[in-house]
Amino acid sequence: MFFAPVIRQANYSPALRSLDRSFERFFNDVAYVRQSGTKGHSLSQDDSSWTLSVDLPGVAKDQLNIGIEGAVVRIESTEAASRKVKAAYELPLEIDATASTAALENGVLTLKLAKKLPQSNVTTLSIQ
Repeated sequence: MFFAPVIRQANYSPALRSLDRSFERFFNDVAYVRQSGTKGHSLSQDDSSWTLSVDLPGVAKDQLNIGIEGAVVRIESTEAASRKVKAAYELPLEIDATASTAALENGVLTLKLAKKLPQSNVTTLSIQ
């Protein structure tokens, strides 16, 4: 039997650990899908945003609806589209819809999704 020491960080909350695991599962799934070539999407991130690219050949920009709600982005084609598309992607942090952009060029939809950083709700009380 083998025992390994566990190092716990005092300020690393279970909620953050859950977010890390969720993102890791999502990113691994995207990386696996990208390598296998079965689906046409890819995901990358930097400090302030995620970049999601989705292959949508034959679909015009006026035939797409993109919705952002919390940490979920939904892509859906309209009734007039020749190709039906319906997809949803959940990210580990909420998306700032006002700072996000979308572009459709050569059949590739590129979404630059800005991360909405969590704000602290700490209230300071004065001592009397």
